[in-house]
Amino acid sequence: MTDIQHQEHAASFGAVAAEYDRARPSYPAELFDAIEELAGRPLREADVLDVGAGTGIATRLLHGRGARVIAVEPSAGMAAQLHRVSPTIPLVKATGDELPCHDATADLVCYFQAFHWTDPQRSIPEALRVLRPGGALVLVWNIKDRTVPWLAAQEARLAAALPNYHYYGAMNAVTDRLEEYPLALARRRLRWERRIAVDGVLTDLRSKSYFAVTDEAVKEPLLAAERAALLVDFPDGQVVEPYNVELTVAVKRG
Repeated sequence: MTDIQHQEHAASFGAVAAEYDRARPSYPAELFDAIEELAGRPLREADVLDVGAGTGIATRLLHGRGARVIAVEPSAGMAAQLHRVSPTIPLVKATGDELPCHDATADLVCYFQAFHWTDPQRSIPEALRVLRPGGALVLVWNIKDRTVPWLAAQEARLAAALPNYHYYGAMNAVTDRLEEYPLALARRRLRWERRIAVDGVLTDLRSKSYFAVTDEAVKEPLLAAERAALLVDFPDGQVVEPYNVELTVAVKRG
């Protein structure tokens, strides 16, 4: 993806914020247990930045675990949706490449499904600047298991139909840059699944950046074809989506 395409895709989420909040997957409770284990501290009473918070799906879960969490989100549309749903959670408009925080003020800097939108040459040093000694950078990707036949077939259809299609695979390559910094790294993979109606799958698809930037004349026939294909695999209209959650926790040394 070129830099211009990257910027276009990153800017596309505001227009689909409602769909994003309604249909994107949540995260299993076991993930937050693993974050606490690998970071070496409880979430309760931790000072946490949820960067690229989107509509606050993970932000609310962190808050529910007792963290003092601040949502950091650059998109006005996404931030507005987050504020509508969770008006008491502090929210600032910014990116991970330039965090609006003083030095050594956070216990955790978290990215849920968002770190690939940053420039690691900027976002990693920014996280290190903001983290206290012993604090941790937490990177999470919630990845549909494309080894499952129906998901592999769906990916093939999307790749063929959408020139903008892209898929962020497990253990995204951007995490390799962490090796260059004074961080103690730990990784974990968790598996979970959700049940969702066919209409929910289509709404989730609408919220993807590669779909949001696609011409309307292409979207509706594609959605109709996807509905038909899903109903062949799930005739009762209830889809089982398997996920692998890829977790990287990088603890700041010193």
